[in-house]
Amino acid sequence: MGRAIRTAADADRVESAQAEKTCAACGRRMPSSAAPEAKWCSAACRKHGVDATDRALEQRIDELLAARARTSSICPSEVARSLDPDDWRDLMEPARRAARRMVARGEVEITQGGNVVDPSTAKGPIRIRRPQ
Repeated sequence: MGRAIRTAADADRVESAQAEKTCAACGRRMPSSAAPEAKWCSAACRKHGVDATDRALEQRIDELLAARARTSSICPSEVARSLDPDDWRDLMEPARRAARRMVARGEVEITQGGNVVDPSTAKGPIRIRRPQ
């Protein structure tokens, strides 16, 4: 599998996506109808918020990426397994949410097949890497 080449259009798209308002809990893009002061995309996200597990997952993503080459990526399952080797499957969606929040802050990118994808709409297996 070859390495994806990031074009100026890719960079512009990622920059504009980061400029959009994202949910503080799940990291997905907020609907255009959301109030300017809104922090959450739904009642479920407002109820869940960001807890200690979410912060631990973000920290672990940083640690795992720091331990690898700058061009390497990690899987959300690696993050989940490093925190809870026995019940890691329960941490898969929280790990994906943590990655989406980090994308919104510009700290990481989410890829599929080596190409940067929109974290709000990505379905299926993803990888997390530092911005290229």
